[in-house]
Amino acid sequence: MKKLLILGCILVLLTGCTNLKDNSVEDIISESLASRVDSTNVNRKGYRYYLPRGLKVIDSTDYNEVFKDTKYKYYLYVDIISKYNKISEEYKINNNSFISRNIKNGEKRGYLEVNEYENSKYLIEIMYNYAKIEVMVDENDINKVIAYAVGILSSITYNDSVIENLMGDDVLNFMEEEFNIFETVSSDSNYLQYEEEYKYVEEDIPDTDLVN
Repeated sequence: MKKLLILGCILVLLTGCTNLKDNSVEDIISESLASRVDSTNVNRKGYRYYLPRGLKVIDSTDYNEVFKDTKYKYYLYVDIISKYNKISEEYKINNNSFISRNIKNGEKRGYLEVNEYENSKYLIEIMYNYAKIEVMVDENDINKVIAYAVGILSSITYNDSVIENLMGDDVLNFMEEEFNIFETVSSDSNYLQYEEEYKYVEEDIPDTDLVN
């Protein structure tokens, strides 16, 4: 019954369900992976993913996305290089973190790490399926945002033939030193660099790849 309740909350998350905050992180991750959306509505070069209703893209490059809901910005990094090379690294539990968990689902691996930051904010880092999401949130929204992020990451579907062509054309080499999704961030994180970079008056960005 408890798992059915969590699953129901995940499926109707964007319609106001708030019960997720009372459930364990382990259950939220497990049920978010189990309820993975099989459809996608955002297409990019070499991959596609499902963006839940209520989130909108506000900035996009080939392998970095920024989207937001009514309160937070989500920073998505997709590591096509690691996907192509099938790189996998083990995450070591950080006992000093507010939350630190390995994520495992079949052969896929990842991690969740949450650290308290300044002004009573918490930096969530979730890496899974060769992609990573970072988002700064209030404590009472941690579980809800984890459910969002895991759902998005698990929905990512890669086009291996496109990626192979990009590798053959040497298009992706610029990414190699850009961002390491397997490492957690610190005070000089990519998140903070992006936060400074995107402190501008937001405008809706036409997204010709978004399928409505």
